[in-house]
Amino acid sequence: MSNQIIKEKIQQAIEILNEKNIDMWMTLVRETKVTKDPMIDMIVGEHSTWQSAFIINRDGETAAIVGSIEEENIVKTGLYQKVIGYVKSVKEPLLEYLNGKNPKSIAINYSKNSVLSDGLTYGMFLLLNDYLDGTEFKNRLVSAEEIISALRGRKSDSELSIMKEAITETLKIFDAVTKFIKPGLTEKDVAEYVKKLMKEKGFQPAWDEETCPAVFTGPNPASAHSGPTDRKIEKGHLVNMDFGIKYKGYCSDLQRTWYVLRDGETKAPAEVQKGFEVIRDAIQKVSDAIKPGVTGVEMDDIARNYITDKGYPEYPHGLGHQVGREVHDGGAGLFPRWERYGNTPFMKLEERQVFTIEPRLPVEGYGVSTIEEEVVITKDGCEFLSPPQKELILIK
Repeated sequence: MSNQIIKEKIQQAIEILNEKNIDMWMTLVRETKVTKDPMIDMIVGEHSTWQSAFIINRDGETAAIVGSIEEENIVKTGLYQKVIGYVKSVKEPLLEYLNGKNPKSIAINYSKNSVLSDGLTYGMFLLLNDYLDGTEFKNRLVSAEEIISALRGRKSDSELSIMKEAITETLKIFDAVTKFIKPGLTEKDVAEYVKKLMKEKGFQPAWDEETCPAVFTGPNPASAHSGPTDRKIEKGHLVNMDFGIKYKGYCSDLQRTWYVLRDGETKAPAEVQKGFEVIRDAIQKVSDAIKPGVTGVEMDDIARNYITDKGYPEYPHGLGHQVGREVHDGGAGLFPRWERYGNTPFMKLEERQVFTIEPRLPVEGYGVSTIEEEVVITKDGCEFLSPPQKELILIK
């Protein structure tokens, strides 16, 4: 992540602190190469070995309290106005800084709902409580979840530009796969071809290499997060691929579906075509409804109810998630009201958040029909970042 983008995100964090009426946001870390807080790349860009506190205040002041051996590294970034080094203990400079600012609320890096806001280890939490013992600050700690969710979700112009480039490059690989697919190849063959293209272009997979890309062919495929198998592509199969790249520090995440024509076929069977169109239309219905202020569960309801009303089983996952520095990013999601999602289905969606929309359904005897698109929420609706798949791709 470039220093310029980090500067943009720090400035954005100051605006969010004022919006949320929180005085201070403190990210407390240690040994970040071993236990990496999810926000380090976005607001620091450097690793810390000793206990360190990176502080952003609503009044615009920024400060980093770090071990003396890393003080120079942080100064060189030019990201923090005050860089305070220590030798024996972070406690004294931390308390001195807090006393000087006297914040009424201190957001720290823990969360019950969002893993991206939950970088504070339990040991560090206990140490922080020890340091603050006997002070009023101990009772002023709150979760930084609201700040982090907003900061990761609201993409800057620079971030959106990179993400659009990532999608363009990803779709080029999907186009190459369309020309590569043929009966007799295995799921693993397709996956290895994609990995070869990634290596040639210098891209990294957006998630674990074992399942990126995920390739599925034919009826009763493995679960959505499974890796490719030795199953062969056959005529009469639906084939789909879930794939994304890491590009300039940002992820893409898309899915496309193909149908392999049988001998004598010039188009897909009616049931295959119907399954594809139901998925395509479900995505369109959500894109027509999504806008700032709605909740993710409302969007999931639209797609889920449309698909089940057409006679298909409901998909066993959320409709979509945010994308950004990580393939599963941000706080709010297009999720159903299931306990495992906590409060994230009920958070209001915001302008400049980027979401996937990815419903799926089985087509008995043929495989799975699924598409995954990316959209960015605009002032009064959304814009597709990935040109949507409108037609089933036929393999002759």
